[in-house]
Amino acid sequence: MSNENKTIHEFDFQLICEFFSNLERQGPGSPEATLQALSFIDNLTDEAHIADLGCGTGGQTMVLAQHAPGQVTGLDVFPDFIDIFNRNATQLGLQNRVKGIVGSMDNLPFAEGSLDLIWSEGAIYNIGFERGLNEWRKYLKTGGYVAVSEASWFTDERPAEIHDFWMTHYPEIDTIPNKVAQVQKAGYIPVATFIMPENCWTEHYFASKVTTQEIFLNKYAGNKSVEEFITLQSHEEELYRKYKEFYGYVFFVAKKL
Repeated sequence: MSNENKTIHEFDFQLICEFFSNLERQGPGSPEATLQALSFIDNLTDEAHIADLGCGTGGQTMVLAQHAPGQVTGLDVFPDFIDIFNRNATQLGLQNRVKGIVGSMDNLPFAEGSLDLIWSEGAIYNIGFERGLNEWRKYLKTGGYVAVSEASWFTDERPAEIHDFWMTHYPEIDTIPNKVAQVQKAGYIPVATFIMPENCWTEHYFASKVTTQEIFLNKYAGNKSVEEFITLQSHEEELYRKYKEFYGYVFFVAKKL
């Protein structure tokens, strides 16, 4: 199997965690995109309960908490991410209403009907878009919102190289209309859908990885697995720059019926 055909899940989880723990965001996004999605949500009060699923180190969670009222729980499967998450919350003075916990998005520790908002930037793919929307719905109050960003096709057809790459890494990628139809089928009213700007990839994700990649290669010089992992990261960036008109991350905001 070539490096380009390897998926990130085939590398050691601790290796992945160490690499991405050095980044403010573990996927494409920006404070502006987070706030744009938040602007469509109108039911939040000081008593609101918000869960950010697959929160990583909390880059987007802290932006969310600084602009939305209520209690915010970040959940991620990596304990190291959660340690950084809670440290960031304390440094920002948010520790009284923002807490990170270790957990899995396919076994949520919340009571049914207890959440006003479920947030997930670039992470729902871990469980699958349709499965996540269907399984998470029961945790929302009636009228509660879900806001997720998801890799999506912008066109019905695309070059074979990028099509095959995504079919290998995330076969559930689909066009925006088909994703919206899945939102409706899962029992939500689609409220807003927008394509996240290119700088969510280039400025806030790829640029931040350059120094980390160099540090990683020096720290693990001669480690074949690390070299393959970094090659995959570089290949992902090359493909995006080559085919960015065909795909990207899309924010979907929806309300539970």
